[in-house]
Amino acid sequence: MITSFLILAILAVAGVEYVDSATVNIRTSNRRLLEIQTINLCDAGVQEVLRSLWIPFKASQDYSTFDPSTTGASTANPAAAVQDTIPGVGAFAAGVISVSASDTYTRTIVVRSVGWIDSNNNGVLDSNEPFKVVDVTSTYSLQRSKVFDYTYFVNNYGWMDGFGQNDLIINGDMRANGDFNFSNGSPTVNGSVYATRNEKLVPLDQGLVNTPPVKLSTSDYSNAEKTGNSGPGHADNEDRWRPAYSSANDGAYGTTTYEANKDLVFDSGGRIDTTSNTLAGAILGDASGIKSWDRTSSSSSGSTTVLDTTPTTEVVMPDLSDLTYYQNLSTNYTDTKQTYLDGTSNPNYGQGAWVQTWNSATSSYQTVSTNGNVSGSAILIGTTSHPIKIHGPVTVSQDVVITGNVSGQGTLYAGRNVHIVGSIKYTTKPSFQGSDPSAMDDANEKADLLALAARGSVIMGNPTTFTSSYPLQYMTPPFTLGRYDDNGNWIPPYNAYSTDSTGRMLYQSVIPDSLMNMLASNVTQMDAVLYTNFVGGGNIGTGGGGVTFNGSIISKNEAMVVWSLPMRENYDTRIRERTLTSKPLIDVSLPRSPSVLLSTWQDRGFQWQGN
Repeated sequence: MITSFLILAILAVAGVEYVDSATVNIRTSNRRLLEIQTINLCDAGVQEVLRSLWIPFKASQDYSTFDPSTTGASTANPAAAVQDTIPGVGAFAAGVISVSASDTYTRTIVVRSVGWIDSNNNGVLDSNEPFKVVDVTSTYSLQRSKVFDYTYFVNNYGWMDGFGQNDLIINGDMRANGDFNFSNGSPTVNGSVYATRNEKLVPLDQGLVNTPPVKLSTSDYSNAEKTGNSGPGHADNEDRWRPAYSSANDGAYGTTTYEANKDLVFDSGGRIDTTSNTLAGAILGDASGIKSWDRTSSSSSGSTTVLDTTPTTEVVMPDLSDLTYYQNLSTNYTDTKQTYLDGTSNPNYGQGAWVQTWNSATSSYQTVSTNGNVSGSAILIGTTSHPIKIHGPVTVSQDVVITGNVSGQGTLYAGRNVHIVGSIKYTTKPSFQGSDPSAMDDANEKADLLALAARGSVIMGNPTTFTSSYPLQYMTPPFTLGRYDDNGNWIPPYNAYSTDSTGRMLYQSVIPDSLMNMLASNVTQMDAVLYTNFVGGGNIGTGGGGVTFNGSIISKNEAMVVWSLPMRENYDTRIRERTLTSKPLIDVSLPRSPSVLLSTWQDRGFQWQGN
């Protein structure tokens, strides 16, 4: 009996201990479950606030709606506040409790979010209800746009029609926020090609590259670059090709040197870099995923290898609708670069923005702009002995009509169109040939660089000679597409025949036709970065001899008609953001795109007074 009593006592104690332990575990598990639920409720609040600020910021691409929504934010008076419930889970309340601006392009906010289990469904956090508080720091910025990473970028669909592998050679990357089609031939693209599904276009674009173009191997590209084998009439072309990748010059895969140089060279072999988990080399990317490819001639179909099945996403184009923003940019610009990379002084340090042309009557240069701005239109003509001189971002309220030689570094913003009525050539051109990347940067940092950005369109050639067939059929629907913006508003397709407030058709200049005829000459070379809110196109190469394009073209719709071959497009790597510095070699105040970055998440604790 004594033995049985002892056994029962032990079992009783063990049972009590088990029940107590089980109760503690149940309480801990229940508390953990409630904490996870409130974390998710907090996140819902944070995301709702961030989204409410992001959509109008992305659409306007300025702080006209953002600043009024967040001004005066504090813990006592949260701005952009939201409160909502998730049925069956709980409730949340969130708002901006602080906002700061480190510069004109950046706003940093702190969002505080409270998530609680609203057990009595009264929409109020009661003292006995479990809750969590988090603070999230997020930065909304107008960053250098990724569209300038490409030789050719279109917001609608990309197309190359009727080119053989020696007729058109693209030395750089290409991208469309829609389909990208190569038809009636296969040009050579020594770089990546991207397409993206675009549900905002009408009709919807599936976002596919229809077929791989021809692409040189790295060694063949290197040989062509060195020997000048780029076709007749293009002897002044090869030094503008970006260099071929060399492990001796650009670093072995995975090294810091390679990370610094990989986006500035051509490497035919596409892959995912295992060190940085980023894409490297030439790839095909579209809605079906990311692939490497090989196709060295148009007579072969080539081969592809899937690297990642993740579909591509939209790259947001900047918007130039608000010309006042760029006029203020020009007015307030000051050159802050005191010295170049090689240690020499920048002669333009501390200067504002200006553009100058030669005045033959006074035998001297005349500053066309006032405080970086030109009221009305500007006709800019440069010669080899007296080039157009530009410094910084200059804004012209109507048309920019330009031809000839250019000296300096800067951007011309046009409130209407940019009309390229003849070849544009740098006086001091860059060269990307050599075995020392640092030495190339030192020299190229001082070479000329021009960007032309149009609130309307960039029109190439003499518009008075345009016909309904060429190129106007490519500047009208159905070739141009309508789309919806991020707020669901319908944006009709561009129609070159429409007129604006000047009474002129959209493709025409406000400059009289008679004067345009006097100024116009054959467009055989364009040394410039071109950006347009609408159409980039026109008639080029009309005088024979082909066309060389050293820079980029970024547009909603592309409508270039090439009248003589070959055509070469060479990317200017000086405008690309460098991986390690996050800055381009030359900053000419190119248009910027909206961006949002979640930087920190601070958990301020979970509280519950219940059991």
